[in-house]
Amino acid sequence: MPSEIVKAIQTLCDEKALSYEVVMETIEAALAAAYRKDFGNKQQNIKVKFDPETGDIQAWDVKTVVEDIEEEALEKAQEELTVRREKAHEEERELTEEEVADLPHFNPKTEMMIKEAKEVKKKVKVGEVLEIPLEVSRDFGRMAAQTAKQVIIQKIREAERNMVYGSFKDQEGKIIVGTIQRVEGRKVLIDLGKVTAVLPSDQQIAREFYRPGARMKFFVASVNMTARGPEIILSRSATGMVDEIFHQEIPEIGDGVILVKGIARDAGWRSKVAVATDESSIDPIGSCIGQRGGRINTIIEELGGEKIDVIKWSDDPTVYIANALSPAKVIRVETNEEIKEADVYVASDQFSLAIGKNGQNVRLASQLTDWKIKVIEEGGTQVVVSDEPIEEKEPENTEEAAAE
Repeated sequence: MPSEIVKAIQTLCDEKALSYEVVMETIEAALAAAYRKDFGNKQQNIKVKFDPETGDIQAWDVKTVVEDIEEEALEKAQEELTVRREKAHEEERELTEEEVADLPHFNPKTEMMIKEAKEVKKKVKVGEVLEIPLEVSRDFGRMAAQTAKQVIIQKIREAERNMVYGSFKDQEGKIIVGTIQRVEGRKVLIDLGKVTAVLPSDQQIAREFYRPGARMKFFVASVNMTARGPEIILSRSATGMVDEIFHQEIPEIGDGVILVKGIARDAGWRSKVAVATDESSIDPIGSCIGQRGGRINTIIEELGGEKIDVIKWSDDPTVYIANALSPAKVIRVETNEEIKEADVYVASDQFSLAIGKNGQNVRLASQLTDWKIKVIEEGGTQVVVSDEPIEEKEPENTEEAAAE
């Protein structure tokens, strides 16, 4: 009949997919540390064998036999080592193995000189490993069961942390649904079921309100293992969130028929998404918008009302830049390939539309195409450059107001 400890270990192994041998090694290492602390001394290299069936424990002090070294030689070696360390410190570096290899050294915790070793075993040789039996008291026997229990609990916690880390690490760069737990200072804590994740202030959208109890979609920005367990950083403002939602909501993108070639985002306000396809029978923009705007409206809703411009990608920079400035109509585009700058000419009634509120439209177009864009009023005097600050300006007509 298996003992309670064996049952506990086996249950742990089955539920957490752990190796029985690994758990036993951990228990024995913990018992060795406990023995050294309470019944041995710091100069002992303790090895413990634990029988979970009977609870019996055996302990040994494990030593490697080395040549005899005179105490005077060891003292001189220690003095020389100190000198070499000070010199290395002055040179702002660490000692190399070669610099200490020629010095006599002796570690009393793991080594035993042959003269002393012969008192334990007469025919011992240099290099031989001695396992010297140690007495195990009854008090330590009672302690063993408690130590084993503690190790099992610790292993369960570690296993659970590793399982949580592994499952969420696989979701890094994807979208998950979480429940807003509470707001602490500038960060928001998100309940993901098995673990609580963090939505930092720099990953939030300023115009959104995070109400405790509300369920929302989040982008898994990063998953890292820390001393306190898995740390999961979420985002609502990452460009990757727009990309993932397009892959989820547009079947042609999910299947790879339509490709997302680029995304520029002003989180919470507007995004521009460039799409393309090699299939002549498919309209990439129409597929993303959907019948009566059904698909794009679903995406806008998922992003909390953020406006989306779907742009047709082109390998011709002049065409791509003109498309990127949508919904403005462009007269012509003149490019300088060497410095990747483009002069875009628009009619006077399209100028404000091309710029966008606070320069948002031209700025996003620049980010999307990776070109510096200068918008020029055809036949007029107005000029705006994409990387220059622009003062807020009210739209000049109803068409522009609707687009903003």
